[in-house]
Order: sequence, then C-alpha cells, then structure tokens
Amino acid sequence: MTPQSDEDEVWRQIVASFNETAEDASAEQPWPDRENVTEEPDAGEDDGATGDAAPGDGIRDEDGTGDGTGEMRASAPADDHYIPPAPPPLPHGDTLSRLSWLALFGGPAYLLLAALLQWPMDGWIVFAAVAAFIAGFVILVVRMGDGPPADSGWDDGAVV
Repeated sequence: MTPQSDEDEVWRQIVASFNETAEDASAEQPWPDRENVTEEPDAGEDDGATGDAAPGDGIRDEDGTGDGTGEMRASAPADDHYIPPAPPPLPHGDTLSRLSWLALFGGPAYLLLAALLQWPMDGWIVFAAVAAFIAGFVILVVRMGDGPPADSGWDDGAVV
C-alpha cells in the first residue's frame, strides 16, 4: 500500500463518520459525592446573621474530613463582602500645568467648534490655536520628570 492510498482511506473514514456523535467516556462515571455542594435551605434569605461562624464550619479539607456535617457552604453571606477604602483625593496641579492642559485641549477644541459653527477664522486665530496646542504639549512633556531623581547619586544601576 502506498502512503497516498493510506491517506485516502483515512479521509474516507473521516468523511463517513462526520455526522456521528462522539462517545463520551466520562458519561458512565458518576459525579463524586465530595464534589457536590449543598445549599442551606435559607441560603438565599437574609436572616440578619453576621456570619460569625467558627473557623472551618461547613468546610472540608482535601482528604474529605471537616466539621462532621458533611455539607459545604455554597457561598459567603451577602453582607460579607469587601468594601474598598475611599480613594485619596486627586492632587491639585499648579497653575502652569492647568494652563498647559487647557492649551492642549482648548486649541483644537476651538478650531473644531469654529469649523462646525462656521465662524470666520482669521489667520492669526488659527495660528494662536495651533501654537497653544503645541506649547501645551511641549510644556507637559518637559515637566513629566521621567529622569532619575536628583538625589540618586552617580550610579543608577542597570539602565537599558
């Protein structure tokens, strides 16, 4: 038999079994009892409990031992969730930073608004808007401060 005929035979078998369903080997295996999670009868109701259960209540170890009830809790109580602390207030920028942001967004915003409303735009107005955009961008980039701190000394470590 040639390799081509073997390949043709394999393709015929694949095409012949295209619409057949696959056998599920796991269908005969029962679900292990240790994987079953049982809910308490009133798990969905809020009974005002504070969730002051003893450590290990309703939880079984890996080897199947636990508190002896044979049940696991489905989920934590609804009122037992994490509440993050309030974020710190945003820092107030200095006047130059605020003016730079205003120029960065204000110049193009004015040009867009003037074009949409068909305001007459003199050459000096367009120049001022473009210059404000460029100046705001340059000032913000220069003030980024992405260099090493001034007190870091002569050895920065490995700089790539």
